[in-house]
Amino acid sequence: MTYTAIELQITNHVAWLTLNRPKVHNAFDDSMIAELLDALAHVRDNDAARVLVLQSNGKNFSAGADLGWMRSMAAKNYDENIADAGELSRLMQELDELPKPTIALVQGAAFGGAVGLAACCDIALATPASSFCLSEVKIGLIPAVISPYVMRAIGTRHARRYMLTAERFDAEEAARIGLVHNVVDNLQEAATPLIEDLVGNSPAAVTAAKQLALAIDQQPLNASTRRIAIERIAEIRVSAEGQEGLTAFLEKRAPNWKTSHK
Repeated sequence: MTYTAIELQITNHVAWLTLNRPKVHNAFDDSMIAELLDALAHVRDNDAARVLVLQSNGKNFSAGADLGWMRSMAAKNYDENIADAGELSRLMQELDELPKPTIALVQGAAFGGAVGLAACCDIALATPASSFCLSEVKIGLIPAVISPYVMRAIGTRHARRYMLTAERFDAEEAARIGLVHNVVDNLQEAATPLIEDLVGNSPAAVTAAKQLALAIDQQPLNASTRRIAIERIAEIRVSAEGQEGLTAFLEKRAPNWKTSHK
């Protein structure tokens, strides 16, 4: 697929996925969603990509849904809207479940569905000038498709406030409620040591750890959940990378996956 709304570059084990519609503040429509889905599939299947960084060109991370796209959805019937929303839902799921670590670099404003993109990433960084808004109720809609991911990130209590008021909140508040991890002056500089840590770890173990977190999330602490944990550690211990990691540790040498993204 030829990309017009995004850019994808894979270099030194890092996939740089960039929203690239700065003239409309990186608002997304069905075409951008299709391109993002294609890019995520490419990253998922590319062994050279060990980390995904989601970022944007321009002043703002993303204004959320494109006005023209929303206008077209209003003209569609219920079944067509089901199909349309299904693609956005698939994008959120694919990003959330990508078997590689993901980092969101949020500059400027992140509105509506863009808050969902940040919530789906494993790590999210923002700048002091970043701002966030679940703005859907202002125009008679609701943040439905992104709600599972946003609510997991910030909790029901905060979600009920910001989904209902549609008030804009700053990066410090986003960090306080758990939407972003750190507020930094320079996103690229702050991401560098995180990327270095991620590409230095066992790729199979990183994938397994992410899948474990998703499997355990919000599950009751019972025999079934404990069994999942037991089985996952047994599987990774007997895997090729698990054996290599333990052997390298005991032999006081670097494991064979150890590398740098620089």
